[in-house]
Amino acid sequence: MDIFERIKINRGPLGQYQKAGHGYFSFPKLEGEIHPHMLFRGKKVLNWSLNNYIGLANHPDVRKADADAAKEYGMAYPMGARMMSGQTKFHEELEQRLAAFVEKEDAFLLNYGYQGMVSIIDSIASRKDVIVYDSESHACIMDGVFLHKAKGGKSFVFPHNEMAKCEKMLGFATKLAKENDGGILVITEGVFGMEGDLGNLRDIVAMKKKFDFRLLVDDAHGFGTMGPKGAGVGTHYGVQNEIDLYFSTFAKAMAGIGGFIAAESDIVDYLRYNMRSQTFAKSLPMPMVKGALKRLDLLQNDHSLREKLWTIVNALQKGLRKNGFDIGNTESPVTPVMMHGGIIEATNLILDLRENYGIFCSVVIYPVIPKGHILLRLIPTASHTIDDVNRTLEAFKECAGKLKAGAYQAEDFADISKLKV
Repeated sequence: MDIFERIKINRGPLGQYQKAGHGYFSFPKLEGEIHPHMLFRGKKVLNWSLNNYIGLANHPDVRKADADAAKEYGMAYPMGARMMSGQTKFHEELEQRLAAFVEKEDAFLLNYGYQGMVSIIDSIASRKDVIVYDSESHACIMDGVFLHKAKGGKSFVFPHNEMAKCEKMLGFATKLAKENDGGILVITEGVFGMEGDLGNLRDIVAMKKKFDFRLLVDDAHGFGTMGPKGAGVGTHYGVQNEIDLYFSTFAKAMAGIGGFIAAESDIVDYLRYNMRSQTFAKSLPMPMVKGALKRLDLLQNDHSLREKLWTIVNALQKGLRKNGFDIGNTESPVTPVMMHGGIIEATNLILDLRENYGIFCSVVIYPVIPKGHILLRLIPTASHTIDDVNRTLEAFKECAGKLKAGAYQAEDFADISKLKV
């Protein structure tokens, strides 16, 4: 069959909803200043779908740093990849400061978090090495594992946060690694971004007494939000020194573009010279680097930002639990609200929330989660207010009542076609 004909017939697990949902449920346009209150299709909505955890996106000092750097350097400087002609003292300064903040010897800047994680796994794990990873790992980790397997490497997956199964997989991996004269890389996350629970880092680290492995932690949602100083889940648990490779992105708490990997100096130097995604890609533009330095200043020195975040997180999550909502085992700002229903109920629920209550949040349905389940994902930030929380709780209570009463089962609850962009 012709490749294009196959694509037209089978649009993929998410693409199957394209005609009904594009521009509304998928690829929605949120307009105006980055803020809890934005415009969606011309209407002001209360937005719970931005990863602007500590409110840096529109912080006046950040906006000024971004603008000043863009005016001075433009978006082109430095030209070329870091290894060839894209190195500056500001790139080095940012790396040194990030390394110190997350308690590692050195760090390496990455152009993008997703691309970076794939390339880290590809560079660190040879085909002789064995990877053991959590089943709920982010897609960037999964793609890194797929690339590892494509070059002949082996991997074992354990059910999410099930330590007995993790230990069992480590047993299999140890035997296979010895046969191949290879090593073992365990990969998990600090905060799992879909449901907000934490990776069981203490128990994984404790397994180092029995097994010989290196630990890579993706802490995209933990950096800037977790731990006594915001330095991540490793510091929250007191095991940061046992994390061999610490990764995070600027796209969450830093409200920017890029990421970094931190480890002991020899390993970071190896990555500098062997990560294909960085060797053959243009260096981060100066406005992003200077902007990241200002963001790191605020993250490190203005603790009120994180305190505001957790005030909103605690109010929202306590309110949801008090009103009988299932928010799982979240211990982070990520706030999932789990409900039961099919695609019709999910569609009508979101339509009602957005059109009648002015509440915008992300919705997750099958095939991302099991059939019959609906997950509403809220991301509280330091920019939200207690009034925002109370308004949302009231709306959710009313909508949950409608869902339970079967009001969202009707296919004509709302005419989706009239809402299309």
